[in-house]
Amino acid sequence: MLQTPHQPLQTAAIPSQRPAVRDRGDDAGPWHSEAVCRRDEAGLFFAPSKEPTAARLSREAAAKRVCAGCPVMVECREHALLQPEPYGVWGGLTAAERRVVLARRRRREMERRAAARGAVAAAG
Repeated sequence: MLQTPHQPLQTAAIPSQRPAVRDRGDDAGPWHSEAVCRRDEAGLFFAPSKEPTAARLSREAAAKRVCAGCPVMVECREHALLQPEPYGVWGGLTAAERRVVLARRRRREMERRAAARGAVAAAG
């Protein structure tokens, strides 16, 4: 999603531009200009304060349905993971789901480094 919970609902924050995850051609604009969520209400992607659990789950599911049809969902998700965005549904993932993805990535990177160190020591 392109808005933050600290902004008015009517304005969209433009995230910093990062290289696109997939090649969309030289004439393509920034990935977020193609985001489907730019046309939706921010309240769908960000939780109101003290939102009941059932309402939150329903809202997040609706936001994920919007994301599922978005042509730049992967770019949005990577943006949210690289920033990292602490709130809202971005690229079809909630903040909690993004924390899990980031933890898995960190664990895989640590395992990769440990394996590389082990290979160097064994060759050594």
